[in-house]
Amino acid sequence: MNKTKGAIAVFIGAASFGILSTFVKKAYEQGYTLGEVTGIQALLGVIFLWLTWLIIRNKQSSTLSRPKSPKWKIFLSGISTGMVSILYYKCVELVPASLAIVLLMQYIWIGQIIELIFFNVRPQMSQIIVIICILAGTLLATGLIEEPLNSFSLVGIGYGLLAATAYSIFMIVNGRVGNDYPPVQKSAIMITGALVLILITLRPLSLFSTETFIGILPYGLLLSLFGTVLPPLLFAYGMPKTGYSLGAVLSAVELPVAVCMSYLVLHESVSWLKWLGVLFILLTIFWKNKLKTNS
Repeated sequence: MNKTKGAIAVFIGAASFGILSTFVKKAYEQGYTLGEVTGIQALLGVIFLWLTWLIIRNKQSSTLSRPKSPKWKIFLSGISTGMVSILYYKCVELVPASLAIVLLMQYIWIGQIIELIFFNVRPQMSQIIVIICILAGTLLATGLIEEPLNSFSLVGIGYGLLAATAYSIFMIVNGRVGNDYPPVQKSAIMITGALVLILITLRPLSLFSTETFIGILPYGLLLSLFGTVLPPLLFAYGMPKTGYSLGAVLSAVELPVAVCMSYLVLHESVSWLKWLGVLFILLTIFWKNKLKTNS
């Protein structure tokens, strides 16, 4: 029963990530900028997470242990989280949402390259096969086979690959920093770091205008809830119950959810060949984690 509850939590958390690009597109249609969209998400996320942490700390103060690792390391690791938002949402601005999520999923093989370069972790043959399969599925899912390359925004594709790189760094850093902190507190510190990065780099001063703040608030609430608050809490609850392998497979639901939302809500064109590519990527992720379970 606990494993079932954990699986449901991870599934909902991953699906929450999948709907973000649709809300971002809708916000852009209303004339809001990259700085405003990322800024409102991080700002509200910081407020929600710190309030949640204060409630948890007051209720469980006697059972919480004192973490030993310094907070500034977690704060700085939030830079990678902020970069994911900035780069991914810029990608969503320039390319279809269904293409943006496929580009973000390239973190699966980019992370392998980062670990090889910086940590000398050599990929096994099975991992190399996974990378080749992911790239093959990407060719189908992005529509590069059906349409000429000049029909895509190369700048947008570049931002998508940079977002995937930042996401890979986030995954690597997140697994190595601040693991002795409660998940909510760790997430709150990281998102605070992301907010500071966004405020410094994009300077969304218009958010402090009453008219802009009230207008973008509905999008901000949705983006912060489904992108900043729910996923960390649901993953923190569900992952220990499901285990990494099942959790990673369930997390892949982010991809079909994003493509479905772009098709149903944004009315983007998603051909059967693109769906085949999405399915191929999902099956590769499933096989990848099946190998981990058996090894």
